[in-house]
Amino acid sequence: MELHGQTIIVTGASSGIGAAAVELFASEGANVVLGARREAELAKLAGGITEQGGSATYLAGDVTDEAYAAALVEHALNTYGRLHGAFNNAGIIGDMEPVPEMDTDNWNGVLRTNLTSAFYAAKAQIPVLKNASQSAIVFTSSFVGHTNSGMPGMGAYAASKAGLVGLVKSLAADHGPDGVRVNALLPGGTKTAMAGDDPEGHAFISNLHPLKRMANPKEIAQAALFLLSDRASFVTGSAMTADGGVSIRLV
Repeated sequence: MELHGQTIIVTGASSGIGAAAVELFASEGANVVLGARREAELAKLAGGITEQGGSATYLAGDVTDEAYAAALVEHALNTYGRLHGAFNNAGIIGDMEPVPEMDTDNWNGVLRTNLTSAFYAAKAQIPVLKNASQSAIVFTSSFVGHTNSGMPGMGAYAASKAGLVGLVKSLAADHGPDGVRVNALLPGGTKTAMAGDDPEGHAFISNLHPLKRMANPKEIAQAALFLLSDRASFVTGSAMTADGGVSIRLV
């Protein structure tokens, strides 16, 4: 029970990596606080956890809304009394096209969802997490734009995810003395709804990885669990890859 008695916020919780993390964290004893836009999916997931004896609550909203980030923390405190960690996982790819052809609204939307939302989350979560003796935040970044791995058509995505790694390092430096660990998790290609369902596309992505396959969302959730748990008690400011080796393959 790696997270026994701990209260953990998970954003992007309605599907994919976020949903897998919610189920894993609950099985490891956490009180999970689910955040995403799709209320019906959150209700179903939280209900399934409570039916199995776990502890879950949810609050639907948009991570690009600063007020929602604060409301999610308040909901966690009102429900469980304390907050011990967060897996800020919500994100989008956006339209894939070269920057000269990219619509400004697409650029702004990707940066707002992937990077500005992390700023909002940190502002809301860290003041509360400082009250815990040991606490941790994990942000989902990407190998794209960070590990010498440029991908065509992903300028906005790469900029947002690289910026997120920079934010994580700054937060770790600022709040290490407060007992708050902050890390980035960089998944490789993962079989989620965001990856689509085109077999040829999946085969192409799989072939980029030395392991010659895509990840199951549960595998990425396990990496997030490590970073949130006491097993990573001396890990902060890191950009930890769980990418099947794709970042070294593309160097």
